[in-house]
Amino acid sequence: MIRKGIHAGAVLGLGAALLVSGCRNEPQLTPEQAEGQHLYAVRCAHCHEENDLALKPAPPSLHHIGEQGMLPNGGAATDAAIKNVVLMGKNKMPGFAGRFNDEQIAGLIAYLRTEMR
Repeated sequence: MIRKGIHAGAVLGLGAALLVSGCRNEPQLTPEQAEGQHLYAVRCAHCHEENDLALKPAPPSLHHIGEQGMLPNGGAATDAAIKNVVLMGKNKMPGFAGRFNDEQIAGLIAYLRTEMR
């Protein structure tokens, strides 16, 4: 009987720990990456995720830019190349020069280099 009580307590404790810590073991975003995530969510995702403007062809996904090291057009995904596309635009994408400051661009690039979680 004592053994069952200890086992049940251990299971409950483990369950509580998982609820508090979360089930995933993903690294937290840095403040810069979190700022980039926010910027991406409010300024980029509506085209690159949802395509709510019904653009044809749909804007490319930006997931895995950091892992692959390549932009959707096949070019190298250097910080300078990403910054250039964001500021100057490309194809149907408008340029965002004057809309984002240097810190926002740096945050966006830092976020794009994550797994975009």
